[in-house]
Amino acid sequence: MKIAIVGAGAIGGLIGTRLAAAGHEVGALARGATLAALRAHGWRLETAAGRVTAPVAGASDRAADLGAQDLVVIALKATALGAVVPTLGPLIGPHTLILPAMNGVPWWFCAGLPGFDAPLASVDAGGAISAALPVGQVIGCVVHASASVDAPGLVRHRMGQGLIVGEAAGGRSARAQALADVLAAAGFDVTHSASVRRDVWYKLWGNMTMNPVSAITGATIDRVLGDPLVRAFCSAAMDEAAAIGARIGCAIDQSADDRHAVTARLGAFRTSMLQDVDAGRPIELDAIVGAVREIGARLGIATPATDAIFGLARVFAQARGLYAPPAA
Repeated sequence: MKIAIVGAGAIGGLIGTRLAAAGHEVGALARGATLAALRAHGWRLETAAGRVTAPVAGASDRAADLGAQDLVVIALKATALGAVVPTLGPLIGPHTLILPAMNGVPWWFCAGLPGFDAPLASVDAGGAISAALPVGQVIGCVVHASASVDAPGLVRHRMGQGLIVGEAAGGRSARAQALADVLAAAGFDVTHSASVRRDVWYKLWGNMTMNPVSAITGATIDRVLGDPLVRAFCSAAMDEAAAIGARIGCAIDQSADDRHAVTARLGAFRTSMLQDVDAGRPIELDAIVGAVREIGARLGIATPATDAIFGLARVFAQARGLYAPPAA
C-alpha cells in the first residue's frame, strides 16, 4: 500500500515504522526537526527486542510532494488537526482510506446520528474538517498502545499493541477487514469492530476524567483514585457520559468502579494530558471533555460534573497558555 502518516510523533511513528518494516511504501507529512530526522534516518522505532528501522518513502512538509495515497493515517493531536486539514487535499483521492489514530471524540463521531446534522463545534467548528476528510472514507480507529518520542523521528514503544478499527458508519466491510489484515501483518493486535463508535466512547469514558483531573492536580492516577472524594467526583462524570452513551448507541456495560479498578492496575501512571502540561503543550480538552458536554447538551442531558471538570481544566490551562477555545 501507498501510505502517508500525518503527524509522525509517538503513535504516528509507531504505526509508520511498523507498516514500512512490513514492506509498505510509507511516507510522512512532517515538519521541523522530525522532518529532518526522517529524511536523514528513515523510520526508527525502539522496542524491547531492539531497534526497528525502515526506509521512508518520501518525507515532506507539503502534501503535494507525496500525492494521493491508498491510506492516510492521521496521528495528530486534536488541537492541531484544524490548522493542518486545509493542506491535506493532495493526499486524498476518491478511494483513499482515512484512519484517524487520535484521542477523544473525532470529527466523524456524530455523523448520521439523529439530531446531529451540524458538526460538533468542540471538535469541528464550522465543519471544515468534515468537508476535507469525508466520513465515507473514514475507518474509525481506537489505539490501545503507548509510545514516546526519545528524539525527533525516534520513537520508543512502551506497551500495548492494540488497534480497534471499523467503519465509521458502523458494520463490517471488506475494506476495513483488508486494512485490519495489513495492520495485523505489521505486528499489531487488531480487532475489526462492527461498532467502532462504541469503542471510541468506551475509551473516552475512562479518559475524560483521569486525564484532566491528573493535569489539574499534577497527581499520578494512583493518587487520584486513592482520594475517595475525587474518585466519587470522577464517577459522577462517568455516570453522565454513560447516560449519554446509552442515547447514542454506545451503551457502557460497566460501572465507574469497574473501570476504576482496571485503571488502578496501572499504578502510579502519568496520563498523556499531564505529560502535555509538564511539556508545555496544548491540552486536548475539547476532544476529551468538551465534546461530551456538547453531545449531552444536544440531547438535553445535564452534565454538572463534566461541566465542572471542563471549567476547572480550562481555567487551569488558560492560565498557563495551554488552551484556547476552538475557532468558530
